[in-house]
Amino acid sequence: MSGHRHSHPHSDGAGEPAGPRPGVRVADGVIELDTMLGGWERVTAGYLIEGENPVLVETGSQSSVPVLLAQLASLGLGPEDLAGVVVTHIHLDHAGGVGDVARAFPRATVYVHEKGARHLADPTKLVDSAARVYGPLLDSLYGRLDPTPAERIHVLEDGEAIPISPSRSLIAVDSPGHAKHHVALHDSLSGVLFAGDAVGVKLPDAGVLRPSTPPPDFDLTLALHSLRRFAERRPTGLALAHYGLLADPLDVLAEADGTLRAWAHVAESAFRSGADVAAALSDAFESDLDGVPDEHRQKLEVMNGVHSNAAGLSRWLSTRPTPADPADSVS
Repeated sequence: MSGHRHSHPHSDGAGEPAGPRPGVRVADGVIELDTMLGGWERVTAGYLIEGENPVLVETGSQSSVPVLLAQLASLGLGPEDLAGVVVTHIHLDHAGGVGDVARAFPRATVYVHEKGARHLADPTKLVDSAARVYGPLLDSLYGRLDPTPAERIHVLEDGEAIPISPSRSLIAVDSPGHAKHHVALHDSLSGVLFAGDAVGVKLPDAGVLRPSTPPPDFDLTLALHSLRRFAERRPTGLALAHYGLLADPLDVLAEADGTLRAWAHVAESAFRSGADVAAALSDAFESDLDGVPDEHRQKLEVMNGVHSNAAGLSRWLSTRPTPADPADSVS
């Protein structure tokens, strides 16, 4: 979860927040659900994978749960019908609704990376940490995180298959970098790879692909390795949490690699010289948003703020070991 503590989303247009959008079929048996963080369209997505044992990928924030449950109901899913819920990582804009969704679908297994599992069972530390970072925005925008019963939680191993039907499974791809508890899912039937935040953020209304490098555990080396792992799987598309299905996945992955290296290079140059990393990143990349209306810039700043990215890159730069191989440096 990356954001800017002073920004707050508004509804699209004046007045009341927009109502829930219907699910959109974006691939064979894949329905995109707009979880409408803060009433904004096309900012946070979940995905329903259809089959004998349907699985939901991402719940969105706790504040999004009413919208999400209404969408699932409109698709005909009753309380006994959802077999699984997967979160790509435990940041609250992806997993904040897990406890509520688990309660609404008592048969669903909750799948999560090993390093995130204990925080779903007991979210106290995670929520306390988020409260320190986000202040009043935690409750006004994201909500919190209800615990999930430990017996409902299944730790995903790298390469493990989540069965959906005899001809379909979701393959777990351990993909740290954005966060140490990040896992992607590769759909064996459609070929779509559900990438969470590991590829970055590309909001349709802003148009630019930005890396997502938040604290506390962003790691450039791991993030680049995860992008390579995705490319090796030759997906047919990349489904981002922020936001939507992107075609030409190998081109997008190459762009994500280059963009991440570029941001890290600027950050490292500023960091080494004692300059302000956030200001350097803003100066270097603000022009990417030329022509984007302010309302859409604000969406991007909430989900992927320069200050959050700068904080994550600075933390990585200050804690990483000195690269033994010059090729590991971004300078």
